[in-house]
Amino acid sequence: MRDVLEDLVGWWRAGETVGMGTVVATWRSAPRPAGASMLVGPDGTAVGSVSGGCVEGAVYEEAKDVVASGAPTLERYGVSDDDAFAVGLTCGGILDVYVEKVDRESFPELGDVADSVAAHEPVCTVTVVRGPADRLGHRLVIWNDRTSGTLGSQRLDDAVTADARGMLAAGRTATMTYGHDGERRGDELTLFVSSFAPPARMVVFGAIDFAAAVARVGAFLGYRVTVCDARPVFATKRRFPDAHEVVVEWPHSYLRTEVDAGRIDERTVLCVLTHDPKFDVPLLEVALDLDVAYVGAMGSRRTHDERLDRLREAGLTDAQLTKLSSPIGLDLGARTPEETAISIAAEIIAGRWGGSGERLTGASGPIHATADR
Repeated sequence: MRDVLEDLVGWWRAGETVGMGTVVATWRSAPRPAGASMLVGPDGTAVGSVSGGCVEGAVYEEAKDVVASGAPTLERYGVSDDDAFAVGLTCGGILDVYVEKVDRESFPELGDVADSVAAHEPVCTVTVVRGPADRLGHRLVIWNDRTSGTLGSQRLDDAVTADARGMLAAGRTATMTYGHDGERRGDELTLFVSSFAPPARMVVFGAIDFAAAVARVGAFLGYRVTVCDARPVFATKRRFPDAHEVVVEWPHSYLRTEVDAGRIDERTVLCVLTHDPKFDVPLLEVALDLDVAYVGAMGSRRTHDERLDRLREAGLTDAQLTKLSSPIGLDLGARTPEETAISIAAEIIAGRWGGSGERLTGASGPIHATADR
């Protein structure tokens, strides 16, 4: 919903009614992930996408019907359906799309959700997308320190709040099933948890030309990018215009400070481009002791071997060293800083979603794999 939130809130604040379709679950080669949304505005305008063009026409008509009736629906679109080719879903995937009416009465907390998203305050919405008619469409909005709304029972609200806060911390959007009164082994209710966590961080250490390209592609992928270097003559905003912040500090000291402040989490990626022992060894001593999504270090294979020797001398274990991606990036034959940045980004994406890094033309099985982060 993040991509369409500005339009949705604009209509909501104006007192208008909007039809909204949201992908709540996917299987196989679904073209868009859970959380992707499409709006049908009061003037018939379509905003956003649930499938990259495959089933938008069908969802558009369903959203108009839902606005008219007020009754939400959960629709499944898949290539095995009789009407799959009629609606255009020929990619082999399966989508579950929840279609609902959104207005001030059905979603009174929307303004608060939008304010939290704008302020980078973590918030998630939990909606009953499958269940009995008296529960369908009930919504609970959850922050780290408060909640609003209800799913129909206090015990259910309490169970879901605990579970959803864990998903919010990881930035995960997915469905969960419960019993009517919050039983975690039950499946009478399907709930969709849509997490709006602050963007994951990418911290790039080493203010070199390669870092500028990595910062650019990191920002393009949606990361909040920090470039850190101890040398003020190189670590300047002018040299790194795509970074959200440029920090002049010893890398290991900065990373330790950020960890102590709680600003490094399991979604964080760390790119060590210094390839200078006085910078990268103390930095990697800190980095490889953390639960983060990715730690990569630049350098030749000789530099890599020497770095491992120094890290072992510093007391790091083999288990810690296996967390290090070095030499950094996938083998794309990259030469320029920009090509190298794509190589690094490709390795980060593959690690996040469980990709192999192989050419798709020679692979088999689903194109879009799933992963916890």
